[in-house]
Amino acid sequence: MSATEPSEAVVNAWVGLMRAQQVALQAIEADLKQAGLPPLGWYDALLELRRAEGGALRPLELQQRLLLAQHNVSRLIDRLEEAGHVHRSPCSSDGRGQMVSITESGRALLDRMWPIYRAAIAAHVGARLDNDADATTLARLLGQLAARG
Repeated sequence: MSATEPSEAVVNAWVGLMRAQQVALQAIEADLKQAGLPPLGWYDALLELRRAEGGALRPLELQQRLLLAQHNVSRLIDRLEEAGHVHRSPCSSDGRGQMVSITESGRALLDRMWPIYRAAIAAHVGARLDNDADATTLARLLGQLAARG
């Protein structure tokens, strides 16, 4: 396969990947909204903060983990802070920097969102695959695409 000219199969795979992502994300977002919960981006940001050592990250670290543009992460942090789910504080190792940490309210929101998110994954992804072997194959293939280098 040429690195400069993708085959028709590769182009079709790309289009299918993008469409599948859109369909799944839109359905999951709709399920969260119907349950009166915030968007999936909130869950992802809070989850990364909860996973981080000490429950805190610099905004740039959060941006890298979320793969969002810096201005989008800044707005997301603003909204999460306004809602009381994160707290900003000065970075002890860099006086100009700041740390974003998850609050108890943020942890509670994650706990409320997960059952809806989990059910949405099952309904909009799991139910469309024939079995766990298909899911394992898909995960392996997507892992190949996501690998760096």
